[in-house]
Amino acid sequence: MALSTRVWSAGKLLLLAVALLTTYVLSAVVAARLTLNAREVRVPALVGATVNTASDSLSDLGLALKVETGRRVDPKIEAGRIAAQDPAPGSSARRGRSVRVWLSSGQRAEAIPSLVGASARAALLRLERDGLALASLSEVRSNDYPPDTVIAQTPPGNTKGDSVALLVNRGDRAAACVMPDLIGLPEAGASDLLRSAGFRVAVVARSPYPGVPPGVVLRQSPQPGFEIAPGAAVSLEASR
Repeated sequence: MALSTRVWSAGKLLLLAVALLTTYVLSAVVAARLTLNAREVRVPALVGATVNTASDSLSDLGLALKVETGRRVDPKIEAGRIAAQDPAPGSSARRGRSVRVWLSSGQRAEAIPSLVGASARAALLRLERDGLALASLSEVRSNDYPPDTVIAQTPPGNTKGDSVALLVNRGDRAAACVMPDLIGLPEAGASDLLRSAGFRVAVVARSPYPGVPPGVVLRQSPQPGFEIAPGAAVSLEASR
């Protein structure tokens, strides 16, 4: 009987130890979860708010505001106000985290502005403000135009469209020009850009290309990035 009593007592002590350990583990888990929850806040809705208002709202919650470059066209939201955010409203975020936002450019401009003669920076800012995309940015180096100035664009100003290709003069460097990347541009627009920069243009071939509409530049010579003399000949191959 004494042995049975001792075994029974040892069993009760073991059960008690397991119960205490389980309670400790559960308490630690609950405490850790409560600590994490205390560091998390609900992200407020920022769409439509100004940058200053959004920054103040996030600061009160221990969050930071990060304004991303590139505006988004949204005719329902005034230009300069927040058009989109990440994380989404109502989601959880830890204190100290940044909330990314994109500003609205308002309604897309009805016509493409004339950018020839403007500085490259001013032209890019104007495209962003008007909600227009930059189709491509090609460069030449010449002393015939002011440096860092737009010398050609396609489509031209005062026409309808949602993207613009720009040709920018970066200034003279040993009388050489850098061959722009024309692949994917409309043949007519690419030819106009080159001729306006003083190049001679010839379409040497037209080839079918699945999925590409007719009149798109497929190949060019010289290749993009090569330095060529002003007035040099450029050969293009376009889709048909």
